[in-house]
Amino acid sequence: VSQFLSEMDGFTNDNHGVLILAATNVPWSVDSAFRRPGRFDRVLFVPPPDRAARESMLKVMMKGRPMADDIDFAFLAKNTSGFSGADLSELVETAADEAIEASIESGTEQSICDRHFKAALKDVRATTLEWLTTARNYARYANEGNQYDEVLAFLDKHGKGR
Repeated sequence: VSQFLSEMDGFTNDNHGVLILAATNVPWSVDSAFRRPGRFDRVLFVPPPDRAARESMLKVMMKGRPMADDIDFAFLAKNTSGFSGADLSELVETAADEAIEASIESGTEQSICDRHFKAALKDVRATTLEWLTTARNYARYANEGNQYDEVLAFLDKHGKGR
């Protein structure tokens, strides 16, 4: 920690226009020395993607893959509430695995189709729910400087709040 902060503080001579960003999924574990003014003093909550974003992300993830015309992306987006981008990627990979298995069984190449996604939905789960539970507890009981207000607002809006 001290070496990193020394390096950051060394930018003082010519730091005009320098912006350093960092990301973590455990902001409550960041050393308080990093959180002092002028360092990493702002916290932005990036919530899981909403339905429209999930639908768009799934479509982008499927580009360039052998795909049938029957995939109901709206249904998939509706049924993946709480999925992160990584969770959606896992869903696509699992559906692709389903198509590969079906191809092996039939002896002919099969494109990824809606039934492969529906089978994948039975296996892939959202990983954000556990994180949101932990974040809710920190936001409730350790919200120093109101740094977790965005988390509380998100949880209140989506019925997982206080």
